[in-house]
Amino acid sequence: MPGEKATEADLKAVEAQLGREPRSVRGIAHRCPCGLPDVVETSPYLPDGSPFPTLYYLTCPKASSAIGTLEERGRMREMQARLATDPELAARYEAAHQDYRDRRDKAALEDGMKPLPEGMQTAGGMPERVKCLHALVGHELAAPGTNPFGREALDELPEWWRSGCCVDVIMGD
Repeated sequence: MPGEKATEADLKAVEAQLGREPRSVRGIAHRCPCGLPDVVETSPYLPDGSPFPTLYYLTCPKASSAIGTLEERGRMREMQARLATDPELAARYEAAHQDYRDRRDKAALEDGMKPLPEGMQTAGGMPERVKCLHALVGHELAAPGTNPFGREALDELPEWWRSGCCVDVIMGD
């Protein structure tokens, strides 16, 4: 099973964060320092059977906004350029891709499903591209020490939770 079972209050918080009902949530992969979920783990398939390759989904709008600022400043282009010239970094990013795929395959098997087809994307452009810092940060929050670009982005972010929770919900069971 994923990190932590989602309670009804967690799912209500995620719905408030996303502005819609969350789909195929398996559990809470990470919590913001304010206590709310900020990364959920999702099933590799949606209820209609469609593949859903994003295992770790960042839900906190404050974190998403802060990450968007990094993307707007061109951090992905800089990371992509380094990926092309740094073999050690490329190997670590490839390992992050493999970690993500292994975790997603394990989730599928735990849910009684087949793993997604070989060659299916993982997240954030891995392993050849740096395409979405939100996905890479979600991976790093869910599995600390696995995603080098997720870690770099996290290290550059302000403490988005300091001004309070991103949504106003009553937590508890």
